Amino acid sequence: MENAKELYLLTSDLVIDAVYHGYKTENGGYADPLVRLVGVSRQGGFRYRGTRDRPTVLVLYSTQSDPDWPDELDTTTGRFVYYGDNKKPGQKLHDTQRFGNELLIKLFEIAHTGDRANIPPILIFTSAGAGRAYRFRGLAVPGHPSMPATEDLVAIWKSTGGIRFQNYRATFTILDASVISRGWIDSIKTGAMDIEKAPDAWRTWVETGVIKPLIAPRTQLIRTREEQLPSDEADLVLIDTIRTHYANNSYGFEACAGELARLLLGNVSRLDLTRPWRDGGRDALGALRLGRGASSIEAMFALEAKCYGIGNSIGVREVSRLISRIKHREFGILITTSFVNKQAYQEVVDDGHPVIFVTAIDIVQLLRASGYGTAAQLSKWLDGI
Repeated sequence: MENAKELYLLTSDLVIDAVYHGYKTENGGYADPLVRLVGVSRQGGFRYRGTRDRPTVLVLYSTQSDPDWPDELDTTTGRFVYYGDNKKPGQKLHDTQRFGNELLIKLFEIAHTGDRANIPPILIFTSAGAGRAYRFRGLAVPGHPSMPATEDLVAIWKSTGGIRFQNYRATFTILDASVISRGWIDSIKTGAMDIEKAPDAWRTWVETGVIKPLIAPRTQLIRTREEQLPSDEADLVLIDTIRTHYANNSYGFEACAGELARLLLGNVSRLDLTRPWRDGGRDALGALRLGRGASSIEAMFALEAKCYGIGNSIGVREVSRLISRIKHREFGILITTSFVNKQAYQEVVDDGHPVIFVTAIDIVQLLRASGYGTAAQLSKWLDGI
């Protein structure tokens, strides 16, 4: 007989950021809630109902804990980056056990050709703790309004043990739909989707191709020391690799910080390092290209780099020096292998200064997302700067 939790899963709507728990089974384990909640299989990051060639609904599940394949949800823009399932060498890009990469290429091909009605609803879930708990992150579609179709699905190279292989990096958009109704889910499970019960943002996308992302502007955030520093041993090794590399060349880290700024911003058109004897707290001047072609403009920024030990924080003095050199309509970037102390962080947030803090944990995430996830890979990258 179905217990109360099982009945809840069978009748519940899907609510943004709500957590859905598995229920205990007779053998003392936990049943996978997605089986009852959505009607998909109970294993893997790619789960679908229907057939591989014609899925009626697709679930993308991420633990968000794989350092080499950092799935990421940007809740401020609705952008969700998801890596395919070819995560180890030894097989072709599309020959994966659960056919995840094959599904990805089909989804994006259909989206690019405009036949959107044949794309199944894509439901995003992430891990929410023990006991098979899943957090619903939203209803997604392929692509993002800020990204051209040539870049939303990209095959990237990585290497393990000297063996090279490819995997997909896919970009999706979480649609502006706070609740996915049980009526729509049930109609999908039967294979006869009731489009009238679909969220408005989904119908708009199917009919017009216009993507309406779920945008959630963040509150003013002051990160703690712990939130700015890596705790994982492998992440600490990466930061130590940088510090060791520049131990006898304090000015060398400025060039490294410049390359990190390129990874962060993505479209830096100019970056000029100041000479050591001219350094007054501004280690580089750069320009970020906004827009495309002849209609684009440049936004200027000042960069300061500090290669500090974990115990040495960035304080008010360093931050104030950078702020004093930011001109009207410019912004600043401070990159450090350490962290920004509370007082300095607080002053920047309270006064609304246009400063981006890139601390040790941010550096690690940038490096891993760019394929420099081991000390050996990072050392080669640093040698080339």
